[in-house]
Amino acid sequence: MKPAWPAAWVLALAAPVLSGCALTRAEPPPMASVQPVPDQWVLAPPGDTEVALDRYWTMLDDPLVAELVAKARSENLDIAQAAARLRAARAGLRQAEAEFLPNVSGSGSAQRDIGDFARDGVQLSLGANAQWEADLFGRIDASRDAARGDLQAAGYSLGDLQRVIAAQAASQVVSARAIAAQLVIARETLIIQDDNLQIARWRNQAGLVSSFDVEQARTQRAQTAASIPQLESNLTAVANAISTLIGEPPGRVYRALAEAPRPVPVPPVRVAIAAPADTLRRRPDVSAAEARLAASLARIGVARAQLYPLARLTGTIGTGGNDVGDLFDIVTGNVIASLSQLIFDGGRVRGQIEAARANADGSLADWRQSILTALEEVESAAVDLDTSDARVTALTEASDGAQNAAILARSQYQAGLIDFQTLLVTESQLLSARTALVSAQGARAQAFITLARAMGGGWAVPEGAAINPVPGEPQA
Repeated sequence: MKPAWPAAWVLALAAPVLSGCALTRAEPPPMASVQPVPDQWVLAPPGDTEVALDRYWTMLDDPLVAELVAKARSENLDIAQAAARLRAARAGLRQAEAEFLPNVSGSGSAQRDIGDFARDGVQLSLGANAQWEADLFGRIDASRDAARGDLQAAGYSLGDLQRVIAAQAASQVVSARAIAAQLVIARETLIIQDDNLQIARWRNQAGLVSSFDVEQARTQRAQTAASIPQLESNLTAVANAISTLIGEPPGRVYRALAEAPRPVPVPPVRVAIAAPADTLRRRPDVSAAEARLAASLARIGVARAQLYPLARLTGTIGTGGNDVGDLFDIVTGNVIASLSQLIFDGGRVRGQIEAARANADGSLADWRQSILTALEEVESAAVDLDTSDARVTALTEASDGAQNAAILARSQYQAGLIDFQTLLVTESQLLSARTALVSAQGARAQAFITLARAMGGGWAVPEGAAINPVPGEPQA
């Protein structure tokens, strides 16, 4: 036992010196060197309306939107799964950090001999084993860095899912509002077309018009009546999708939308957008991709460390006796310092290093892709919001004109001044204009939601996620 002590002490004293030989690991490069980012937006129109990105949906001024977004953020099952993955990543980091500490296990036994030559009494024994790896070349340190990157990626991925789910909930409520408004328009139009059909029948019975007017009126009314069940089906489908999104069975959301219809929300326009670099720092998907790259780079160090010596200290201690009183009379043990070096493995470790480098290259490409995607989404959504507002303005005028034309046509037809074909064309234009206006209003609200999501709105850094908070972003 004694010769083992000097070797152990030599290894323990040499560990801090040898640790200076630990392999250096690459860190993620600066974003500007990976993917050039413009200093300002190229296509997005300038704006002056500030948006509170952590609660942008409240600017739609629709209580149901606010209620269902809050419910989705707290009850959505995809978010629950992401939160579970975050907890697993946090546990993985604890496991990686535990490798810096010794591994100690204990044992105990009681033995009684039987037979002619058996010893009297029960032989008792206690023992303990300890093992510690000296992290000379940074394998454990790299494993911890990889686990830390995994934790950061899981935290940002949870935030990104919160961002997406919040936007989906708000967007689907807007879609439901638009469908409900189109349903109201179809029902109002059907009432008017019932009147037109009745007028055509009276004029036909009076011999003022032919039955051709009656058949045209019947056709127009039937076409409008056929659109109502489709709209009702669409509203049900969207309401049920919202119910799934907020983690509850269908029914309540549909009743809230159908029984208390409201106009399509009006979003703010001319939204102020932060500089591209600042916007990218708010995007959790970009940060998650960067964290995954950091973890991939650390795993290259884990693989490379297998090419270098592995140093371990192991020790055992044991006691034994015939009864509890003399159990500790004799104590034996040993400490062993060992150093092992890989000589030949047929290229297994080299293959692992190449695989780790390939994974890091893939993570780098994924980071670059996330940057480009973020820039694309902001530019497209900003232009879409601007053009959608212009379209709403034009369709509002078209709808007002069609409304006035329909009123005049209806009175002139009743007076016999125009034929029924002219009335049909005028009222078809009114129905198309009103429906198009509602669709444009919904598209404008959707464009605002998409822009806010693209700017990184709708998420917060999860508590205890061990990730760097985004400036200005509240903590969950």
